[in-house]
Amino acid sequence: MRRSGAGAVSAIALALAGCLYGFAGGGLPNIKTVAILPFDNQTTEPALTKEVNDAVLEAFQGRLGLRPAGETNADAVVRGKVVRYDPDAPLSVLAGQGRSSVTTRQVQITIDVEILDQREGKTLWQRQGLTEVGEYSPPQEAAGRKIALQKIVNDLVDGAQSQW
Repeated sequence: MRRSGAGAVSAIALALAGCLYGFAGGGLPNIKTVAILPFDNQTTEPALTKEVNDAVLEAFQGRLGLRPAGETNADAVVRGKVVRYDPDAPLSVLAGQGRSSVTTRQVQITIDVEILDQREGKTLWQRQGLTEVGEYSPPQEAAGRKIALQKIVNDLVDGAQSQW
């Protein structure tokens, strides 16, 4: 009985060793490097430029396996602008004793973005008015902004991968 168990383990090991497929991230075909240009910020929240750029760069490196490069040397370029930021939209209100208080708010971020394949000279993916929200309990606006940014980055990664 012990012998057949060892044989099964050996068979599995042999099958795995002969497998030609591997997992190396969800990159883009023929795209190995990317330049993330600073997003223009048309809002009154100056920190959004850095936060958006950092989140996009981290996702494109970590989730798509792309290396950062300068704009002139990159296989692909990501450019965009933050067109709207609403940090304080009431989402739920608790009423009582002649007054009400907001218990949940949401941050709303809207961007325009384009991913360009520089080698082919064509747009890989583009979206105008991409809007996401992040809920938070007051006064934790930064937590809501982080949630909204993560959703935007998910949309960008999904959009880039949808073009294979």
